[in-house]
Amino acid sequence: MSKSAVSPMMQQYLGIKAQHTDKLVFYRMGDFYELFLDDAVEAAKLLDITLTTRGQMDGVPIKMAGVPFHAAEQYLARLVKLGKSVAICEQVGEVGAGKGPVERKVVRIVTPGTLTDSALLEDKETNRIVAVSPDKNTSVWRGHRCKAANSKPS
Repeated sequence: MSKSAVSPMMQQYLGIKAQHTDKLVFYRMGDFYELFLDDAVEAAKLLDITLTTRGQMDGVPIKMAGVPFHAAEQYLARLVKLGKSVAICEQVGEVGAGKGPVERKVVRIVTPGTLTDSALLEDKETNRIVAVSPDKNTSVWRGHRCKAANSKPS
């Protein structure tokens, strides 16, 4: 696929996606998080959301799906429960501040293995995280564990 054959916004998306190939990318556009190409197809299937198209790349319609930003947490929770990881890309620049698309950056990555966000944890579920590291002075490995509390009453 030729980056020059797409809009500057899609070029920006493709650059971000290239850095997060193993994650679904929630790409903020105004009041929505959009997903494109294969991410859109997968998210539409998993979340039962509409799959549509926007523009073209190399003469082929670009697949797109999206969720309202105010409902994103519920969709993230569903994706994580299905074992998916998500990179959340926000608009960090000012809209209309210059030529080209507004600046965007991945500001958060949500994965099933590192989930500690109380909005995404199940009420009665205890999530634990474990780290293992070698002791610098001996050949002993040390394990560390902790509970990720959801701060909700049981």
